[in-house]
Amino acid sequence: MNRQDQVYPIRFSRARVVDARALAELHNVTAEDLTAKHGEGPWSTVTSEAQVLRAMRSDTVYAGWSVDQHLIGTFHLNTKKPWAIDPAYFTPCQRPLYLTAMAIHPDHQRRGYGRLALDCAIEFAKAWPADALRLDAYDDSAGGGGFYERCGWVERGRNTYRRAKLIYFEYGLGKI
Repeated sequence: MNRQDQVYPIRFSRARVVDARALAELHNVTAEDLTAKHGEGPWSTVTSEAQVLRAMRSDTVYAGWSVDQHLIGTFHLNTKKPWAIDPAYFTPCQRPLYLTAMAIHPDHQRRGYGRLALDCAIEFAKAWPADALRLDAYDDSAGGGGFYERCGWVERGRNTYRRAKLIYFEYGLGKI
Protein backbone atom coordinates (compact mmCIF):
# COMPACT_ATOMS: atom_id res chain seq x y z
CA MET A 1 0.00 0.00 0.00
CA ASN A 2 1.43 3.39 -0.95
CA ARG A 3 1.13 6.75 0.78
CA GLN A 4 -1.84 7.95 -1.22
CA ASP A 5 -3.86 4.94 -0.06
CA GLN A 6 -2.80 5.32 3.58
CA VAL A 7 -3.61 8.94 4.33
CA TYR A 8 -5.65 10.71 1.69
CA PRO A 9 -9.03 10.09 0.04
CA ILE A 10 -7.42 10.95 -3.32
CA ARG A 11 -5.61 8.92 -5.93
CA PHE A 12 -3.31 10.21 -8.67
CA SER A 13 -3.44 8.30 -11.92
CA ARG A 14 -2.91 9.01 -15.59
CA ALA A 15 -5.46 11.51 -16.86
CA ARG A 16 -7.86 10.56 -19.64
CA VAL A 17 -9.02 12.62 -22.60
CA VAL A 18 -12.45 12.99 -20.94
CA ASP A 19 -10.68 14.74 -18.03
CA ALA A 20 -9.37 17.60 -20.20
CA ARG A 21 -12.17 20.06 -19.45
CA ALA A 22 -11.91 19.49 -15.68
CA LEU A 23 -8.11 19.82 -15.84
CA ALA A 24 -8.39 23.14 -17.71
CA GLU A 25 -10.90 24.37 -15.11
CA LEU A 26 -8.54 23.33 -12.30
CA HIS A 27 -5.63 25.25 -13.85
CA ASN A 28 -7.85 28.30 -14.35
CA VAL A 29 -9.26 28.40 -10.82
CA THR A 30 -5.72 27.99 -9.47
CA ALA A 31 -4.45 30.81 -11.72
CA GLU A 32 -7.34 33.06 -10.64
CA ASP A 33 -6.58 32.36 -6.99
CA LEU A 34 -2.87 33.15 -7.42
CA THR A 35 -3.71 36.35 -9.31
CA ALA A 36 -6.16 37.45 -6.60
CA LYS A 37 -3.52 36.87 -3.92
CA HIS A 38 -0.35 38.04 -5.73
CA GLY A 39 -1.44 40.22 -8.65
CA GLU A 40 -0.95 39.68 -12.36
CA GLY A 41 2.03 37.58 -13.36
CA PRO A 42 3.07 34.62 -15.49
CA TRP A 43 0.88 32.45 -13.20
CA SER A 44 -2.23 34.32 -14.47
CA THR A 45 -2.42 32.44 -17.78
CA VAL A 46 -5.77 30.99 -18.88
CA THR A 47 -5.71 27.31 -19.92
CA SER A 48 -8.09 25.89 -22.52
CA GLU A 49 -9.35 22.35 -22.93
CA ALA A 50 -7.52 22.27 -26.29
CA GLN A 51 -4.24 23.14 -24.53
CA VAL A 52 -4.73 20.29 -22.07
CA LEU A 53 -5.45 17.87 -24.91
CA ARG A 54 -2.30 19.07 -26.71
CA ALA A 55 -0.28 18.53 -23.51
CA MET A 56 -1.70 15.01 -23.24
CA ARG A 57 -0.07 14.20 -26.59
CA SER A 58 3.41 15.23 -25.41
CA ASP A 59 3.35 14.85 -21.61
CA THR A 60 2.12 12.20 -19.25
CA VAL A 61 -0.61 14.07 -17.41
CA TYR A 62 -1.76 12.89 -13.99
CA ALA A 63 -5.00 13.79 -12.22
CA GLY A 64 -5.80 13.41 -8.53
CA TRP A 65 -9.46 12.61 -7.94
CA SER A 66 -11.17 12.36 -4.57
CA VAL A 67 -13.32 9.33 -3.74
CA ASP A 68 -16.38 11.50 -4.44
CA GLN A 69 -14.99 12.35 -7.92
CA HIS A 70 -13.75 15.91 -7.33
CA LEU A 71 -10.56 16.86 -9.14
CA ILE A 72 -8.13 17.94 -6.43
CA GLY A 73 -4.81 18.22 -8.27
CA THR A 74 -2.72 17.55 -11.34
CA PHE A 75 0.85 17.45 -12.62
CA HIS A 76 2.68 16.52 -15.81
CA LEU A 77 5.81 14.41 -16.30
CA ASN A 78 7.90 14.63 -19.46
CA THR A 79 11.31 13.58 -20.71
CA LYS A 80 11.51 16.66 -22.95
CA LYS A 81 13.10 19.72 -21.33
CA PRO A 82 10.58 22.54 -20.83
CA TRP A 83 11.28 25.86 -22.53
CA ALA A 84 12.23 27.73 -19.34
CA ILE A 85 14.65 25.20 -17.85
CA ASP A 86 18.38 25.58 -18.42
CA PRO A 87 19.97 22.12 -17.92
CA ALA A 88 23.33 23.72 -17.08
CA TYR A 89 22.07 24.31 -13.54
CA PHE A 90 21.33 20.66 -12.81
CA THR A 91 23.33 17.59 -11.90
CA PRO A 92 24.37 15.84 -15.12
CA CYS A 93 22.45 12.61 -15.67
CA GLN A 94 21.35 10.33 -18.49
CA ARG A 95 17.58 10.27 -17.89
CA PRO A 96 16.15 13.46 -16.37
CA LEU A 97 12.40 13.79 -16.03
CA TYR A 98 10.60 17.12 -15.76
CA LEU A 99 7.67 17.92 -13.49
CA THR A 100 5.48 20.73 -14.82
CA ALA A 101 1.97 22.16 -14.56
CA MET A 102 1.41 21.09 -10.96
CA ALA A 103 -1.77 22.54 -9.49
CA ILE A 104 -3.83 21.84 -6.39
CA HIS A 105 -7.35 23.26 -6.21
CA PRO A 106 -7.30 26.31 -3.90
CA ASP A 107 -10.06 24.80 -1.71
CA HIS A 108 -7.76 21.86 -0.96
CA GLN A 109 -4.41 23.60 -0.50
CA ARG A 110 -2.51 23.38 2.80
CA ARG A 111 -3.96 19.92 3.51
CA GLY A 112 -1.04 17.79 2.28
CA TYR A 113 -2.26 17.24 -1.28
CA GLY A 114 0.67 19.12 -2.82
CA ARG A 115 3.13 16.94 -0.90
CA LEU A 116 1.14 13.88 -1.97
CA ALA A 117 1.35 15.02 -5.61
CA LEU A 118 5.13 15.34 -5.28
CA ASP A 119 5.39 11.93 -3.60
CA CYS A 120 3.37 10.37 -6.41
CA ALA A 121 5.48 12.13 -9.06
CA ILE A 122 8.60 10.68 -7.39
CA GLU A 123 7.06 7.18 -7.33
CA PHE A 124 6.10 7.43 -11.01
CA ALA A 125 9.56 8.81 -11.91
CA LYS A 126 11.33 5.91 -10.18
CA ALA A 127 9.22 3.47 -12.19
CA TRP A 128 9.81 5.43 -15.44
CA PRO A 129 12.88 4.94 -14.88
CA ALA A 130 14.49 8.35 -14.44
CA ASP A 131 17.70 9.48 -12.75
CA ALA A 132 16.39 12.81 -11.46
CA LEU A 133 13.21 14.82 -11.32
CA ARG A 134 13.49 18.54 -12.17
CA LEU A 135 11.18 21.54 -12.02
CA ASP A 136 11.12 25.30 -11.96
CA ALA A 137 9.14 27.56 -9.64
CA TYR A 138 8.45 31.26 -9.81
CA ASP A 139 10.89 33.25 -7.69
CA ASP A 140 8.09 35.43 -6.43
CA SER A 141 5.47 35.46 -3.69
CA ALA A 142 3.24 33.30 -5.95
CA GLY A 143 6.01 30.72 -6.38
CA GLY A 144 6.34 27.49 -4.46
CA GLY A 145 10.07 27.61 -3.68
CA GLY A 146 9.72 27.23 0.08
CA PHE A 147 7.24 24.40 -0.39
CA TYR A 148 9.63 22.43 -2.62
CA GLU A 149 12.48 22.94 -0.15
CA ARG A 150 10.32 21.68 2.74
CA CYS A 151 9.51 18.61 0.64
CA GLY A 152 13.19 17.73 0.24
CA TRP A 153 13.91 19.17 -3.19
CA VAL A 154 17.29 20.83 -3.71
CA GLU A 155 17.63 24.29 -5.21
CA ARG A 156 20.03 24.16 -8.17
CA GLY A 157 19.97 27.77 -9.29
CA ARG A 158 18.05 30.86 -10.25
CA ASN A 159 17.49 32.33 -13.66
CA THR A 160 15.23 34.72 -15.53
CA TYR A 161 13.41 33.56 -18.63
CA ARG A 162 11.22 35.99 -20.58
CA ARG A 163 11.14 38.32 -17.55
CA ALA A 164 9.93 35.53 -15.25
CA LYS A 165 12.28 34.97 -12.31
CA LEU A 166 12.67 31.24 -11.72
CA ILE A 167 14.17 28.89 -9.14
CA TYR A 168 15.31 25.49 -10.40
CA PHE A 169 14.78 22.47 -8.15
CA GLU A 170 15.93 18.87 -8.45
CA TYR A 171 15.07 15.65 -6.67
CA GLY A 172 17.64 12.88 -7.05
CA LEU A 173 16.22 9.42 -7.48
CA GLY A 174 19.25 7.61 -6.09
CA LYS A 175 20.98 7.50 -9.48
CA ILE A 176 22.81 10.85 -9.42
